Amino acid sequence: MKIKHAYFSIVSDQGERPPVPAPVRNLHFKRVLDVLLILLAMPLLIPLALLVVLLIRSGSRGPVLFRQERIGFQGRSFMCFKFRTMFVDADTAAHQGHLLQLMNSNTPMMKMDSQGDPRIIPFGLFLRASGLDELPQLINVLRGEMSLVGPRPCLPYEYGQYLPWQKERFKTVPGLTGLWQVSGKNKTTFVEMVQLDIMYARHRTLGWDLKIILMTVPALVIQLVETRRSRKASSRAVLQKTGYSNQASDSRIPL
Repeated sequence: MKIKHAYFSIVSDQGERPPVPAPVRNLHFKRVLDVLLILLAMPLLIPLALLVVLLIRSGSRGPVLFRQERIGFQGRSFMCFKFRTMFVDADTAAHQGHLLQLMNSNTPMMKMDSQGDPRIIPFGLFLRASGLDELPQLINVLRGEMSLVGPRPCLPYEYGQYLPWQKERFKTVPGLTGLWQVSGKNKTTFVEMVQLDIMYARHRTLGWDLKIILMTVPALVIQLVETRRSRKASSRAVLQKTGYSNQASDSRIPL
């Protein structure tokens, strides 16, 4: 399997170890860029966060923020913050099974959202598709646990399934957006995601971070459009199935 980028490429498959990584660069620029951009965006981020809070409050009872243990830089665990988009005490077993299936298959990493997830609160699907549910992770960025750009932090049970070569993606600080997110995301397989993350970890630069940040906005717009189309397709399928069932029931009613 081969993934190409304008400057770099990795060739590997599930059983092949990627080439020897490049020397680690001085990455003080990431910390400076993170803090500077957050401060500049603060006048927009504060009212946006308040709007998200109102949407969550109007659709579901319970806390606005959701905390979850994640695995980040060098396999270290930390508490990751998100806006809550699911009902309180929602079952996580289904997600765990879905994720493990994606990790062990060669299928695109489609979220359960696209199939209609009853655990999601009103407006939750919009918040997830737009990335607004991840705004509280700016707290993690300011605390130095995350960066604006980097691989997504994974769950502990996901980390336990990684092959040794795949753990190279943890050699950089996790981020809100990254090369995977702007390179197809839900259209890529798990192995392709890992390859993209490793590519970024080896070759990260200031210019590349800025480019990924700029590419994130159109990527989110595309994700919103695709989510809307997927929901409409699912709704039509349910209506057609319901209509067929009703017709079948009517045909059995004696005259």
